[in-house]
Amino acid sequence: MSKQDGRNRLVSDQPVADVTATVLHVDMDAFFASVELLDRPDLVGLPVIVGHDSDRSVVTAATYEARKYGINSAMPMAVAKRRCPGAVIVEPHFEKYQAKSRAVMRVFEQFTPQVERLGIDEAFLDVAGALRLYGTPWEIGQAIRRAVFAETGLHCSVGAASTKFVAKLASSRSKPDGLLVVPAADTVAFLHPQPVSALWGVGGKTQETLENRGLRTVGDLATTPLGSLVSLLGPAGGQRLHDLAWGRDPRRVDTAVGEKSIGHEVTFGTDLTDRDAVARELLRLSEKVAVRMRRAEVQARTLALKVRYTDFTTLTRSRTLAEPTDVARRIHLEAVELYDVLHKPGNRIRLIGVRGENLVPTAASNALWDDDAPWRETETTVDAVTARFGAGVLRPASLVRGASQQRPPHARQDIG
Repeated sequence: MSKQDGRNRLVSDQPVADVTATVLHVDMDAFFASVELLDRPDLVGLPVIVGHDSDRSVVTAATYEARKYGINSAMPMAVAKRRCPGAVIVEPHFEKYQAKSRAVMRVFEQFTPQVERLGIDEAFLDVAGALRLYGTPWEIGQAIRRAVFAETGLHCSVGAASTKFVAKLASSRSKPDGLLVVPAADTVAFLHPQPVSALWGVGGKTQETLENRGLRTVGDLATTPLGSLVSLLGPAGGQRLHDLAWGRDPRRVDTAVGEKSIGHEVTFGTDLTDRDAVARELLRLSEKVAVRMRRAEVQARTLALKVRYTDFTTLTRSRTLAEPTDVARRIHLEAVELYDVLHKPGNRIRLIGVRGENLVPTAASNALWDDDAPWRETETTVDAVTARFGAGVLRPASLVRGASQQRPPHARQDIG
């Protein structure tokens, strides 16, 4: 979720005749929160936070009205409530977000087949081949915004430029509910006044390093000798930021990207210390991840584990698998092994998550020898039973045994 609250909004209100800005970045506005407001129109215009109403939970999303109080995703709910005591908190409904996401992506595909999905609520579109049918990038951007609203009742923001990086930056500047076109000839003029934090790859530490050298804007960085940037940031980092600062970004819209990762995580109502309880939660999360991968017909080459402790220290570890998998048992075994290596006994766990990364199409990843074949057959059978009779009819025995114990509340799905 973007931290943009609309105060620095910049849009192209009047038609732009340019035809060089053929890369569009379309980003849904406060997506999760906006979907919730469709069912709660009485909350429109109010500071609304999506998440579980518990001081131990975290913010999933927030409306622009709430963002003006400094509230953003992944913030502890207790902090968000202190910043805006009058905020309305609504529970998340991820099945709604997925349904709306599918509808939005179908709208994009009506204009061009060149769609690169980025998670659940944004995408790059290459509209070069659509100019003869739909007009200029400005006209196409406006048509997409109208079509998305007509189909879903949701607003989106669009950035149009000649490169992916500038298009994404433009959509951010046009939020909420705007369109900003940056012609190729205007790229440098648009970029150079921006803060260095606008560059991809400039996080908090890099920003501090650059600003300590007096480099506060993209223009400052662009006019710094490349050798100085390489000395400061290393060969790869220095060259990349120098290129971006001059609007150079050779990446094209990649329709094969799809989802880059699939994961689930849970925040516990009471900190966990018992390994068996953690292992059961890892199995439950692994089941969810595997089901989503099989539905998407992808498998993961990499498995990642995330652990957050009671003091909010967060650790992650990942492992590249010998063969890609979409099998919950394999994911669970790898996750438990990562946990045993990562975790120090006695530390109290607040949150744990499992994620499959480096996804590949299932058809392209089937190995000649599949050690997980027996498990896969069992799990696909469960998929079929679930599709017919509903979730929960068949469950691993360890989860059934664990159900009689106190279940940690406040599960939060982490999509994409």
